[in-house]
Amino acid sequence: MAFARAKKREPLNEAALFDYAVGALARKMRTVYDLKKLMKARAEEGAAGEAAMDRIIARLKELKYLSDTRFASDYARLRKENEKFGKRRVQQGLTQKGVQKELIASTLEKEYGDTDEVVLAREYVARKRMKKPEGVDAKKQAVRVMGRLQRAGFSAGTVFKVLREWDVEVDESVGEDDDAFAAADE
Repeated sequence: MAFARAKKREPLNEAALFDYAVGALARKMRTVYDLKKLMKARAEEGAAGEAAMDRIIARLKELKYLSDTRFASDYARLRKENEKFGKRRVQQGLTQKGVQKELIASTLEKEYGDTDEVVLAREYVARKRMKKPEGVDAKKQAVRVMGRLQRAGFSAGTVFKVLREWDVEVDESVGEDDDAFAAADE
């Protein structure tokens, strides 16, 4: 059975679009980029709709309902404290949310500046209940752990430190150059 196409909704006027935006922000924190993308589906097409969205964004910022700085700070803090994610994972998430690079850099410096990444990686390992690689396929398990830690945003150097604490043999030539990973992120 094919899905029916969603009916084209009537575009909202500026007051209704403002109410829609406030409702969206009440449900979930958003960046300017996210909110504009959401409102675009409900606003008039063309220059009139863009102008209305810009006025609404300006009004929401004035009312302090919308702030990319506050969003970035809260996002980074929550990902670090609750999810135990590394710096790179948070950086990627903020980039996907449409936060500007300068704001991302300053936020990450503030949130992760005094954080020991190895301790955070250990907390991530504990949170995910990852076990020490052992047995016949210990190397395969170590590679799997390595991948999970790197996807969680930890640098190769940090991953190797955690694995060395477990007395696991790994080929460190794979991730010797942390700058190569950092360059790939940019």
